[in-house]
This record gives sequence, C-alpha cells and structure tokens, in this order.
Amino acid sequence: MKQSAVRTKIAMYAFLLIGVIISLFPFYWMIIGSTKTSGQILSIPPSLMPGTHLFENMKSLNESMQIGRVIWNSIFISFTSTFLSVLIASMAGYAFSKYNFKGKTVSFFIILCTLMIPFQVTLIPLFEIMVNLNWLNTYQAIILPSLASPFAIFLMKQNLGTVPDSMIEAARIDGAGEFKIFFKIILPTMRPAIAAVSIFLFMSQWNSLLWPLITLKTTEMSTLPVALSGLIGLARIDYGQVMLGTTLSIIPILIFFLVFQKNFVSGIMGGSIKE
Repeated sequence: MKQSAVRTKIAMYAFLLIGVIISLFPFYWMIIGSTKTSGQILSIPPSLMPGTHLFENMKSLNESMQIGRVIWNSIFISFTSTFLSVLIASMAGYAFSKYNFKGKTVSFFIILCTLMIPFQVTLIPLFEIMVNLNWLNTYQAIILPSLASPFAIFLMKQNLGTVPDSMIEAARIDGAGEFKIFFKIILPTMRPAIAAVSIFLFMSQWNSLLWPLITLKTTEMSTLPVALSGLIGLARIDYGQVMLGTTLSIIPILIFFLVFQKNFVSGIMGGSIKE
C-alpha cells in the first residue's frame, strides 16, 4: 500500500510538473523573444536560448511608441481608476450591507442586472457623452466611466455581510461618526476583499483596449494595449518589438498580484461564508 501511494504521489507531481512547464513556456518564449530579431524568432528550428538584440529592440520600441510615456499613462490610469473604484465600491457595499433605506433591494438588483449588459452596448452613448464634454483624448475619459464597478460593489457587499453589526453599534455608542466608523473600523476589516477587488480592477483597466482605442487619439496619451496594437502592421511586423512590449506590459500586473496575493483568495471566498 505504501509503495502504491508513493507511486501515485510521484505520478501526480510529474503530471503537475508537466502542466507547469506547459503553462510557463509561452512566457519564457515571450521573454527570450524580446532579445531576438524577427528572423531569429521565426527561424526553424527555433532556438530556446536568449538573443543579443534586447537593447536594439528597446531602442526601436521607444522610437515607435515612446515607451516611457505610454507606460506612465497606463500606470496613472490604472492606479487612479483602481483606487477610486475600490473606494466607491467599499462605500456602496457598506451602504447596501449595513443600512436600511427605501429602494435598497431594487437598487441593488438593478446594479446586478448591469452585469448582464455587454460593454459594447454602451460604447455609442459613452462616446457621445465624451464628445459633448470635450473629454476625448483625456485621462478622465478612460477613468470615469469605469469607476462604479457592479462586480466590485457586489463583492464588497457580500464580504461586509460577515462584519458583526454589534461592532458598528459599539462604535456609534462611543461617539464615532459614520465616516470614522467606515475609515477606521470597516476598511481595516475589509483588507482581503479590497486586495481581491484591487487585483481584478487593476488587471481589467491595465488590459483594456477597446475603449481607450476609441477615445485616445495621440501617441502621447496612449496606454500600453493601444500602443502595442499599433505595432501590428499590414506589411511588416517586428516581432522582437512586440515581444518586448508585451513583456514590459505584464511586469506591473505581476508586481501588483504579488503584493496582494496573500489576501486574494480569502477576499474572494470571504463573502461565501456567513458567521
């Protein structure tokens, strides 16, 4: 029995190792591809060793899209949008979870229903609003339409359902105001949920292509997905530039996830268990 269990465990770990290699190989190929020319990337048989054209690709990439400016645009838009969206979702989730007011159930139901509306349906009305406000090719055109995330509000409400009402009532008896209760008591208890929502919203905004592609008209205002899409030409594609740009685009997401990963799973699962 012991030998059978050992063989089963070895087979399981071997299967998992093969799965890990298969999953990570595209990322490895992307990284080494950023150090090669297009000819080297497309050579047959392909070489799995790094090339020597990293700095040449970086120079060409900077000439094509002003990479420093583009990365700054993506970082500023994503962080600003994530911070404001988490704050709004936390406040809305707190209100729906801990307050009783007229139309509460109907309002929350309407918010959930918006999850079923494809974003493409709202493109034309949103674009007309941006034109009327003269906000095309601006940061606010990208940030403001996505601030009230229905999914984030739902997740925050579900997680806040696990916070005891007695803790809030005790703070009120001690003379704490509503904003003090929210920022000093509620937010610290919501760290796992905030981490989970932050990762979701940051990745969503960082990888957004369609809306920025429509509203941003100049290279100086472009985000990374928009700028990378411009590298795909009809006649010629520099795959070294594409690989390098894609590699640079995943670094902030990876860092953001590593910072918040400890609380990610507990934040997702927090609203599924009632105390």
